[in-house]
Amino acid sequence: MKSLTCILLAAFVAVSVYADIGPALDNHWNTWKSKYNKKYDTKSEILARRMIWENNYKFVTQHNHEYAQGRQSYTVAMNHLADLTTEEVKARLTGLKVPPGTVRGSSVSNTTVKATILPTNADWRISGAVTEVKDQGVCGSCWAFSAVGALEGQLKIKTGNLVSLSPQNLVDCSSKYGNKGCDGGFMTQAFQYVIDNNGIDSDSSYPYRASSGQCSYNPSTKAATCTKYTQLYPGTEDLLKQAVATVGPISVAIYSGHPSFYLYESGIYNDPACTETADHAVLVVGYGTLNGQDYWIVKNSWGVNWGESGYVRIARNQGNMCSIATYACYPQM
Repeated sequence: MKSLTCILLAAFVAVSVYADIGPALDNHWNTWKSKYNKKYDTKSEILARRMIWENNYKFVTQHNHEYAQGRQSYTVAMNHLADLTTEEVKARLTGLKVPPGTVRGSSVSNTTVKATILPTNADWRISGAVTEVKDQGVCGSCWAFSAVGALEGQLKIKTGNLVSLSPQNLVDCSSKYGNKGCDGGFMTQAFQYVIDNNGIDSDSSYPYRASSGQCSYNPSTKAATCTKYTQLYPGTEDLLKQAVATVGPISVAIYSGHPSFYLYESGIYNDPACTETADHAVLVVGYGTLNGQDYWIVKNSWGVNWGESGYVRIARNQGNMCSIATYACYPQM
C-alpha cells in the first residue's frame, strides 16, 4: 500500500526521535494491542503502526482536554482503528459510490416540508424497527448495510416483524445496477435490485462474508420485498427530519474521513471541518435535542466497539453537517 510505504520511510528517519518519547507510551501501546488483538508481521510495520498510533494518541489527548474545558461536544478514543491512517480508513471501511445523473426508477420528494407537527424526538430503536449493529469488516459495503437497515425498518413497520436482512445478497447480486461489491455502491441501486429481483434474503439464509462472491440468492428464503424508493431533495435537513419522523429509518451518506469521526467515542459529533463530499453510507434511526443541541441518531456498520455501541449522534441543523442530508433515500414496500 502506497500510503504505508511512505509511513515506513518516515518511520526509519524518525527512529532517533521516537527512541526518546516512545517508552513513556509503551504501557498504553501494549495494553491497546492486547485489547484489540493487534499483531504485526515485521519490525518495520510495528514502527509504522506505532507512529500512526502515537499521532492519533496525541490527537485524542488534546481533543478530550478541550472537551473537559467545554470546548468540544463529543469525545474521541483510541479504538480499534487507532493504528490506521485516514487514507486506510477510507479505503477499507467506506465504499459509497454516488452514481452519475439520476438513478432509474427514482423519485425526488417535494422541496418543501409539509405542514405537519413533528415530534420533538424520534428513535426507531424504541419501536423495535432497528436490528443489531453489524460490522462490514474490511469491505467497502457500507452502502449495502445502509440499504438493508432501511429495508429492515420498513419491514417491521409494515408487517410487525423485525428480520435481519442480507447485505451479502446485495454485495454479490446487484452488480448490474452499478454496484461493485466490496469496491463500493449506492443505496438506491440496491433498492432497485430488490425491486427487480422481487426480494432479498435474510441474513441467516445468506450470511455476510466481508468479500464479494458469486450470487446465491434463493427465492425460497426471501425475507422482504420493495416496490419503489424515494430520494429526498438534497441538503434539506427539515425534509430529512420529516422523513425520519413519518417514514422510518432513512439511508443517508456522510463524510467519514476525519480522525475526529473514526475515533469518535460519545457525545454530539460537531466538526466544522466536516464539509467534504460524502464517502460513507449509514442509517439515520432518529433525532433529538440535548442541552439545546440538535442531533441525528446514526447507526454505523463498524461494529459495537466503535462510537456509542455502534452509533454516533451527529449535529443537526448545523449546515448539513458531514453532508448528512445530501443523499437521503428510503425504500417502500
